[in-house]
Parts: sequence; structure tokens; C-alpha cells
Amino acid sequence: MSDCRTQSMDENDLSGMIIGCGMRVHTALGPGLLESAYEECLYYELKKRGFNVGKQVPLPLVYEKVELIVFID
Repeated sequence: MSDCRTQSMDENDLSGMIIGCGMRVHTALGPGLLESAYEECLYYELKKRGFNVGKQVPLPLVYEKVELIVFID
């Protein structure tokens, strides 16, 4: 298993690792679950490989002069 903290990666290496994590999750769980199930498993896979990731990160947004907070899934 590779650890992204110990490697110098270019964009292709990085995207390959992330896509690989997503594929592992989908292969293990299969289709049809709620998005939150895949999110938790992908978060686990990425953290296990040393990625610094967050979940449901708040993003301030102004719409028609009203400040809203949306969460990035």
C-alpha cells in the first residue's frame, strides 16, 4: 500500500490513487447505497493512504445579498 506522505507525486499519480480508492470502495460495496455510505468508506480509504481530507466542508456563499452556508459533498 502506498502512502502519499512519502512520495513525490505528479497529477497523474495523485488522481490514480484517488480513483483507485473510489474503485475499491465501489467494488466492495456495489451499487445502490446512499451517498453517505460511499462517502464514509472513501474518507477511510483516503485517510488510510495518508491523504489530508475533510468531509462536508462548509462553504460560505452569497446569493441575492444573503450570506448562506452550503456544504461541499
